[in-house]
Amino acid sequence: MPNGIPAKVKAIKAETRIENIEIHAHDDFGNAVENTVAAIRAASGVWDRIYASTTFLGIGERAGNAETEKIIMNLYMHYGVKKYEGKTQMLKRLADFIGYATGYVVPPNKAIVGDYAFAHESGIHTHGVLSNPLTYEPYPPELVGNKRRLTIGKHSGRAIIKHKIQEITGKTPSSDQVMAVMSRVKEIYENGRKASLKEEEFKRILDEVGLN
Repeated sequence: MPNGIPAKVKAIKAETRIENIEIHAHDDFGNAVENTVAAIRAASGVWDRIYASTTFLGIGERAGNAETEKIIMNLYMHYGVKKYEGKTQMLKRLADFIGYATGYVVPPNKAIVGDYAFAHESGIHTHGVLSNPLTYEPYPPELVGNKRRLTIGKHSGRAIIKHKIQEITGKTPSSDQVMAVMSRVKEIYENGRKASLKEEEFKRILDEVGLN
């Protein structure tokens, strides 16, 4: 557990003559990242140097290891480690390359580097992000080389519908036009559709209501 790590780190320092320490955490309980960060935090000011053993995407035996990308972003965002300045933008690209090279499928909902890490569909999410991205995003997707995806789906509200119309047509729709598109979207999902609409499908709806 993360709350037990500091005592272990300090005990090793007190009971040995080891000059440097390394944390190598597996993710059997889902604690690998926090155990690693806890060790780094506990070693600060106690050890001359601590090494964090991590793997990109957490690839490793059994449940895997602490993910490199998560450790980097925790240190960068929460502890002001500036050595990653200008490098975090490569994280998404590197994840995709590793997936391509190894055949590992990066889960779309994978934090930081997944395709859906910055995807928003529900009305409350999209409205919040359009008003202020920090409502639901702890940092801009561009910081890690990812991008925001605002999709139209079953739970989409007027804000995202209006935004997508403006994005595609370059025009500001009236309230009636937004409601007409919303009604058409709701009809599609009343028939049991679950997946988000593709861009082409949404454009067809705009054609149907005379907006494209």
